[in-house]
Amino acid sequence: APEFVRTVTARMVAGEGNTLPVSALPNDGTWPTATTQWEKRNIATEIPVWDERICIQCGKCVLVCPHAVVRGKVYDPVLLGGAPSTFKHADARWPDRKGQAFTLQIAPEDCTGCRLCVEACPVKNKSEPRLKAINMAEQAPLRDAEAKNWDFFLKLPEPDRATLRTDSVKDVQLLRPLFEFSGACAGCGETPYLKMMSQLFGDHALVANATGCSSIYGGNLPTTPWATDGDGHGPAWSNSLFEDNAEFGLGMRLAVDKQAEYARELLAELRADVGAELADGLLNAPATAANVKPQRERVKQLKAKLTGRSDPTARDLMGVAEALVPRCVWIVGGDGWAYDIGYGGLDHVLNTTANVNVLVLDTEVYSNTGGQMSKSTPRAAVAKFAAGGKRTAKKDLALLAVAQGNCYVARVAYGANDTHTLTALREAESFPGPSLVIAYSPCIAHGFDLSKQLEQQKAAVQCGHWPLFRYDPRRKAAGLNPMQLDSNPPSLPLRNYLYNETRYTVLVQTDPATAERLLLEAEAEVADRWKLYERLAAGIPLPAANGGAS
Repeated sequence: APEFVRTVTARMVAGEGNTLPVSALPNDGTWPTATTQWEKRNIATEIPVWDERICIQCGKCVLVCPHAVVRGKVYDPVLLGGAPSTFKHADARWPDRKGQAFTLQIAPEDCTGCRLCVEACPVKNKSEPRLKAINMAEQAPLRDAEAKNWDFFLKLPEPDRATLRTDSVKDVQLLRPLFEFSGACAGCGETPYLKMMSQLFGDHALVANATGCSSIYGGNLPTTPWATDGDGHGPAWSNSLFEDNAEFGLGMRLAVDKQAEYARELLAELRADVGAELADGLLNAPATAANVKPQRERVKQLKAKLTGRSDPTARDLMGVAEALVPRCVWIVGGDGWAYDIGYGGLDHVLNTTANVNVLVLDTEVYSNTGGQMSKSTPRAAVAKFAAGGKRTAKKDLALLAVAQGNCYVARVAYGANDTHTLTALREAESFPGPSLVIAYSPCIAHGFDLSKQLEQQKAAVQCGHWPLFRYDPRRKAAGLNPMQLDSNPPSLPLRNYLYNETRYTVLVQTDPATAERLLLEAEAEVADRWKLYERLAAGIPLPAANGGAS
């Protein structure tokens, strides 16, 4: 481990933090990232075991793993020369990767044993139907061997991002996650979204994080799960107050944009000095994720040309040159922040033209502080401050954002449609203005076995509680309806979804009459909301309050 981890972090983990002098801590409040990898909590009694003989290499187990302990790699088989004897591999099942090897590897000491990978696996063992291509087994006998396999796996080269399709779950599984081994609950429904975001954009992301679960597992001293790639690039993360996180993220965007603007002005002045070809390449490069790596190479060349120069223009450009590399800003938080305490700021940011992305991890309750009701809590759900069942409807944050007309909006649920989630994140990041992605996030506060959350996510969509959609203003320019409804009409009774969870069934037990009344009201709400979304997706004008058309 790095020296700081050995001398500071390890002592804190061991409970000896009070013995550290203040001088041992970073004096500017900036802490190193990628430090959860050194904890090795060893909390799982069972861990996944890969059956390479029947695996179809679809990547679904990698996608759903909340702690990034299940990973896949494709590599040259020549590299297997020094592999441990228990290291597994199979022929890669990619049409464009013939002759290469594939390995699905588990980090045994970082796994929480949540079983989501097993539940996500679509493959059945024909000779023994109870088994899949990934199965749980006792951790202790496997730990030492799999720890060696994990270390070997990490040394295998990462694939060139340019050769992967980031619109494919199968390919995205091969991207190095830059969010790993968090302290979130086993089976957490929030962290797979953050992990996917980090795989797609983490090497050039700035994350503004609202207080909540994501701030506790995201930056809880002494370690952080936000990580770096082999080149040392990764997300910069900071936690703001509950009430101002949207504005905090907007400030990040404005600062980055102003630095880039200044860098471009200085570069234009020094165009002849640094070379017209290099300067034009830097100035004309599109600000897209695909251009991050080549732009970094150009910035490296620029800084080499500026090194040793003492004139003010060159000195200033050296200080802001990195701002020429595209940056994406992700404003992250839960429903307590987005729907309630920080809503005023969020509404303000969404009504700007700033290129920011908002990811709302919607657990429909204040999860981090003990399960209090939020405006996202659905009707009939029991929570703190709603012990008799919430009597009002869930606030439709997505529709409020759609009504503004200027921002990209999506509602996603990875367990119901992983490709849709992937598409929405990519579209949000590419949208040149504010974007909002609201992510369905099962939580232990819901009161059910989180290993079954993939089916529950599907049920939430099938019953109409969580319609999937994307609203993209860019479609207007092509004469298309910006509203796309991406899930089918409700086909499952709402009660079949609700009564899988204790937050609803407890009211049936304590006050059955109220539970039945609230269920009927909730069913009517689901039906009405679906009709509204259908009209929007069909481009049918909505009736105005005065009886006219709007």
